[in-house]
Amino acid sequence: MHSYIDIIGAGIGGLTTALALEQKGISVRIFEQAAQLKPVGAGIILANNAMQVYEKLGLRDAIEAHGQPISAMQITKPNLKPLSKVDLTHFERKYTTRTRNIAIHRGVLQQLLLDALHTTEVHLNHKLATMIEDTEGYFLKFENGRQVLSKVILGADGIHSKVRQNICTNHIIRSANQICWRGIATFDLPVQYKSTLSEAWGKGDRFGFVPIAENKVYWYALKSFEKDPSSYSIEVLDTYFAAYHPLAQKLIRSTSKTHINTAEISDLQPIDNWFKGNVCLIGDAAHAMTPNMGQGACQAIEDAFVLSECLHKYDTQLAFERYQKIRLPKAHHVVKTSWSIGKIAHLTHPLSIQLRNQMLRLTPSSISRKQNERIFQLAEV
Repeated sequence: MHSYIDIIGAGIGGLTTALALEQKGISVRIFEQAAQLKPVGAGIILANNAMQVYEKLGLRDAIEAHGQPISAMQITKPNLKPLSKVDLTHFERKYTTRTRNIAIHRGVLQQLLLDALHTTEVHLNHKLATMIEDTEGYFLKFENGRQVLSKVILGADGIHSKVRQNICTNHIIRSANQICWRGIATFDLPVQYKSTLSEAWGKGDRFGFVPIAENKVYWYALKSFEKDPSSYSIEVLDTYFAAYHPLAQKLIRSTSKTHINTAEISDLQPIDNWFKGNVCLIGDAAHAMTPNMGQGACQAIEDAFVLSECLHKYDTQLAFERYQKIRLPKAHHVVKTSWSIGKIAHLTHPLSIQLRNQMLRLTPSSISRKQNERIFQLAEV
């Protein structure tokens, strides 16, 4: 077996991997750059594939108790008139694990994962500066001056991964030329939206919302930009969505400006190699994607499950090979599909929008179901 496995990054992917490895009896250390793990003001959708993993890790009940079950996803016009709807209860029945799709506060999920860890060492304020390979392993040097000798390293350090630089240097981060605002409002949604993820598509913009707890609503709003996102001001954010249903403005106004998170949307152009020697990538470090399918964290959670199974069954090299072979095709499919959806959602020409909306209306639900089945199916290891 392995000595320590060191994970760089304590996001959802890193923590889930640590929990999965710990449950296999493998010793884990996590090094996280933040001085404290603060809850970011955003929600997270744990789709059926992620919940199947958490069922295996014994976290399903706790997550369901702290989140909100989602029984449908819909794409609508700005006035919230539905264009397309996916019934998620079909998948709950199909996978018979009683796993539901859950919307939850990202910080709450992070805390549930931390609380579930018993033997894993979590070192905060450890931002990786350099990784130097040596005959004994890798010397990890952190910005706080500490040096650690490591045998096996998992890079869970996000889209701008420092660990990835040791595997491939020619990766490309692509900007979607979209700016995204995310917030959590204390708000009582009308009953027809209580168990649904709704996303309204407009002209070069969109607005989505989902309940994550009693009277707590996670919302996100996106606008396209040509050259510079700084032309948008958070101070007048609600006015950018004046063409939308009044609910959009109400949710934005119900959220303190200081708690709205602003970010540019980007992804990692697919790379074909996720490991080198005893170093391997997971989550956004391996396959960062735009958030258009609600699968970013879910794919990292799947990585955690598959990689922990592989490391339990095989030696390190074979484990990394098997993990990459199982996970890469699906992750790349989600990256590419998500990128395309983002472009389609932000069309600006009236005729293109009309055609898009008609296509959404006319697409049979069986096709959407088939597409989701591919996403929700967990791989055999």
